[in-house]
Amino acid sequence: MKYFIGALALIFVAGGLFLFLKENNSAVIIPISETPKTDSESTDSESIDIEPQKPLVNPPEEIKAVYLTSWSAGSNKKIDYLINLMKETELNAVVIDIKDFSGFIAYDIKLDEVEKYETKEIRIPKLNALIKRLHDENIYIIARITVFQDPILAKARPDLAIHSKKTGGLWLDNKKLAWIDPASKEAWDYNLIIAKDAAERGFDEINFDYIRFASDGNLEDMDFPFWQKTRTNAGTKSEVIRNFFKYLREQLPGVKISADLFGLTTVQNDDMGIGQLIEDAYTYLDYVSPMIYPSHYANGFLNYENPAKYPYEVVKYSMESALRRLKNYELGIMNNATATDTTAVTTVKKLTPKLRPWLQDFNLGADYDAIMVRKQIKAVYGAASSAPELLNGWMLWNPSNVYTKGALEPDANMR
Repeated sequence: MKYFIGALALIFVAGGLFLFLKENNSAVIIPISETPKTDSESTDSESIDIEPQKPLVNPPEEIKAVYLTSWSAGSNKKIDYLINLMKETELNAVVIDIKDFSGFIAYDIKLDEVEKYETKEIRIPKLNALIKRLHDENIYIIARITVFQDPILAKARPDLAIHSKKTGGLWLDNKKLAWIDPASKEAWDYNLIIAKDAAERGFDEINFDYIRFASDGNLEDMDFPFWQKTRTNAGTKSEVIRNFFKYLREQLPGVKISADLFGLTTVQNDDMGIGQLIEDAYTYLDYVSPMIYPSHYANGFLNYENPAKYPYEVVKYSMESALRRLKNYELGIMNNATATDTTAVTTVKKLTPKLRPWLQDFNLGADYDAIMVRKQIKAVYGAASSAPELLNGWMLWNPSNVYTKGALEPDANMR
């Protein structure tokens, strides 16, 4: 079976930041948001940030989130829009980029490594104040960190990056972005200090993305300075990613952590060459977030010529598979605990992860209006009807950060 992961890229052109969407031979360019240079409210250099905050004392039991770029998070106008959207819909959470595909850290982080590598670009001038403002509205805040796709760190530390066998220089994917070798322990620690700083500032959860090996570009041309040279110790690709999950859990005790996975991890039993197995994420994370965008499934998936036109069916099938695998994972652990060891059983129950998928609120493969978006949400609840305790809501992705309000108005009948 052929699989289409999809091609999403962000590009800088004169006038701002844009999203580049490509499917087959067609492409669409969408403006994302005004940059700080066009938003005077975001460049108030006279103001000083407030003290670090604390996570919400009573976070929502079920997360219903949308995504914001760091540029949007640094714009008062966009935050006003977000808060109003939260008040008028069932939304209660937001995912904010603090380190995106560019590798830049988006706020004034005070870490020696960041200063040394020059990997900071302040797009969110007063992060602590932003966290307080959102928490005052009882909004759950998730910090998103892109991990191994990192052009800036690769430039500063080429010894940690994947290289081209042909040129000897940095290997670049189809979007001309450089990647860090996922087996680099030093890169693990670099991302961890960012995560720890974010947690200390009051984020309610840390979300990790691009925790995988590269999937597009000339994959035969990749030369790994750590993985290939230490494979006996590092293990297979999936073992590398599993060990990174384990390291995150060990180094972030008491912090809620989640990871974004390819949507196909819900239905595939192999790691697809990128190292991601959903059971590995279940083992160490609080929340697992497969990106089950219908537009990102190959033509022919479930015998649909264009899966994007069948959001309910694609999402329900994917979630049913993911939930079934989570049940089997939980059952396997419970069976390994002795029946007389109540402490072990209780501990296992406390560590049970939950699913919280990413859903599509952008046009790709089909026009995604309120009905199309809501069909995905209904599919999530439909799939979890037999095990609602394993679900922790859903999240919507729209790279322009403008969301379909009509799909999000509270209405119990919509489930």
